[in-house]
Amino acid sequence: MSDQRHHPDSPEVTDFGFERVPAPEKARRVAQVFHSVARRYDLMNDLMSLGIHRLWKRFTVELAAVRPGQRVLDLAGGTGDLARAFARRVGRQGRVVLSDINASMLEVGRERLTDEGVVGNLDYVQANAERLPFRSNVFHAVTIGFGLRNVTHKIDALREMHRVLRPGGQALVLEFSQPNRWIAPAYDLYSFEILPRLGRWVARDESSYRYLAESIRMHPDQETLKAMMEEVGFARCTYFNLTGGVVAVHRGYKV
Repeated sequence: MSDQRHHPDSPEVTDFGFERVPAPEKARRVAQVFHSVARRYDLMNDLMSLGIHRLWKRFTVELAAVRPGQRVLDLAGGTGDLARAFARRVGRQGRVVLSDINASMLEVGRERLTDEGVVGNLDYVQANAERLPFRSNVFHAVTIGFGLRNVTHKIDALREMHRVLRPGGQALVLEFSQPNRWIAPAYDLYSFEILPRLGRWVARDESSYRYLAESIRMHPDQETLKAMMEEVGFARCTYFNLTGGVVAVHRGYKV
């Protein structure tokens, strides 16, 4: 494993990959990354994970077990994989909000889902996960898939997820995490040698995918993220390691 370690966020500085930058600077630089990769984001996801990201997302949707008529908020929803699945499950009487801070990603998601005929029970909202424009106690489920590591102040985003949930509702955080020691050496080689080259060849943007690899390594590990969720008030917190811990799904409930 890389010897980099997660630093707690502060009001002044935070991680941008392996760099420490002023907190306001991270949001601007993350925005540049996703403006750059938005149009090739889905293709790169398939190439990076050999398509396994679809299984990770399917597991998350199954775990959420949302029912017809419920309301779901998908944060950092990007091109809409989770939102599409949830829209089908909540049906016409339910509601799904696909939210992303990045206008380019949200536009790609809207175009994609509209072309696929996912309309009628799906809204699009450009919003910062740290300051959500929703009333408290609204959603039955809130998800964030591969987005929390890009948030400047993760604890604030988790606190907002808790606030907008209804009592009894659940939050699900799908994110790259810390793989087990058997996988870690090969995973590091892939992350820091192969992934940036894929970014250069396919997305014509090596630096953005180098940042993504670094951001994965700097993200809190499984137990740290679980403790952060408990800190903001989530109960019955647990996590599920997928693909040897390369990815984890954290779940917590609002009581």
